[in-house]
Amino acid sequence: MAARTTAPEKRPGFFRQIGTLYSFTQKEYTWLPFLLAGILALGVVIGIGIGFLIPPFAIWSIILWAVTGLMLGVLGSMMTMTRLSTSAMYKKLDGMPGAAGHVLSTSLGRKWQSSEMPVGVNPKTQEAVYRAVGRGGVVIVGEGARGRLTRLVNEERSRVQRVATGVPVHVFYVGHGDDEVTIAKLSSTIKSLPKKIDRSTMAAVIKRIDSVSQGLSSLPIPKGIDPTKVRAPRPR
Repeated sequence: MAARTTAPEKRPGFFRQIGTLYSFTQKEYTWLPFLLAGILALGVVIGIGIGFLIPPFAIWSIILWAVTGLMLGVLGSMMTMTRLSTSAMYKKLDGMPGAAGHVLSTSLGRKWQSSEMPVGVNPKTQEAVYRAVGRGGVVIVGEGARGRLTRLVNEERSRVQRVATGVPVHVFYVGHGDDEVTIAKLSSTIKSLPKKIDRSTMAAVIKRIDSVSQGLSSLPIPKGIDPTKVRAPRPR
């Protein structure tokens, strides 16, 4: 009988993570290698230019400035690839059932509390409603056909208003139509809401809402999305 090991799972190394991030992003943006090469070259050219402009003029000085420019180019390339990988992730998520829950649970930060699980769902049509609570109040997000979401959204809004009197309740619909928010802008739109409640009130609201939502904990994530396959890998 093989002995069980208690050793922690080994995480991929830094360079392997970079390679994974590059492969993920390059599938969406095929011109990525040319852009990164251009940023690296630009960094070296800027470094050499500074070496010629700043005295004393010497070969060693130009080489040092070229290396400095190369390092700045590497940093610029990493920042550019990270931004593009995020954009690629949102492109893959756009239109997929469960995308809103994934964004709410991973992109809002500590000032908001949410879950990948919907608080209301139509199992036949996959329309779903998600909820987040933060310093800006309570946010209800509808995902799916807006006309069929009306009942689910109204039910959730009424439930929240019963236990969180006076707390702002914001409703957003994910989509590309009028008065809708794209999946790429959902997180930034919510985080830009002005602060209306303090931390203690936020904690109390979360506790009250959870107390009336116990029966919804078994709702499934809408089929169609596997967050682990679309999340942009990030170097650590």
